[in-house]
Amino acid sequence: MAVTKGKKGYQQFKNDLAADTIGTLYLFYGEETYLREYYLEQLRKKLVPAGFEAFNYHRLDGKNLTVQTLAEVVEALPMMAERTLVVVTDFDIYKQGEDQREKLIALLSDFPDYCCLVFVYDLLTYKPVATMKKLKAAMDKYVQSVEFPIQEGSDLINWVGRRFKALGKGIDRQTAEHLIFTCGSLMTGLVPEIEKIGAYAKGKTITKADIDAVADPVLDAKVFDMTNAITASKYDKAAAILGDLLKEQTEPILILGAVGKELRKIYTARIALDSGKDRLWLMELWGMKSDYPARLLMNVARQTSREWCDDAVKMCQKLDRRMKSEKGIDSVGELKLLLMQLGASR
Repeated sequence: MAVTKGKKGYQQFKNDLAADTIGTLYLFYGEETYLREYYLEQLRKKLVPAGFEAFNYHRLDGKNLTVQTLAEVVEALPMMAERTLVVVTDFDIYKQGEDQREKLIALLSDFPDYCCLVFVYDLLTYKPVATMKKLKAAMDKYVQSVEFPIQEGSDLINWVGRRFKALGKGIDRQTAEHLIFTCGSLMTGLVPEIEKIGAYAKGKTITKADIDAVADPVLDAKVFDMTNAITASKYDKAAAILGDLLKEQTEPILILGAVGKELRKIYTARIALDSGKDRLWLMELWGMKSDYPARLLMNVARQTSREWCDDAVKMCQKLDRRMKSEKGIDSVGELKLLLMQLGASR
């Protein structure tokens, strides 16, 4: 019987953890490292008695790990506990040699029930290889894949609310959406921002001004502010944001890529307005998990024309090709010139 995988595997894992029916073999992967580390800690608390971690809890670096060494650790009997927990980080399962693959398949197919083994993909990206049929079949049969994706809108907003509540603060939905838009959707990055904002805020309820005063915006949020300033004919503000990004040593090609993507979003929002489509269409087109960025885009697009959007996107594409093909190009100077041209065309 095939083991549950991916997002369904995540929900099944949560259910099993709550019901104390923890399995033996797991594979953890996905962008949301905060959730991954949280559930690894919950596993440890469930399986490893306090004071016996040295005997029953083992963390292994997968870089130079052999299956023989892994098998020795896995087969070691627990001490003063029913089970052991073994966590292996960045063991590239599908890049092992044939001999190692065969030994891994044998280990998975005859795995001791007193051990819980978790393969964690942290720095490496998990990519199953369909052509390795025997190994993939063994992984599908015996190992429960648990993906920790970026959380959906409502779940993330509720989590933000709980984090602020623990600090004695409240936050409404729209302000939480602004925080997520400003600081990104990853819980790992949001945790320190929430702590910082909670410490700064004087009132019991977090405001947009509190967030803007101390939060460290992600690149996309800064670029949105920059393009928004351009469409509002506020060139000085746009130039100041670009200057800050360059002072932070953000690579010009990354800035240009973000600017180009934002202008394409504004272009599609302008198309939506011209063709009578709403923000839901925009959300589906760009895979947005909240309508907050869609509403912002619609507001920005109202300040533009379809012709300006078309020209702006083409200017970015032209500069992108030049940056990637011409040697010795003054990338910083060209970026500043692009902003001037975008502003002038307004």
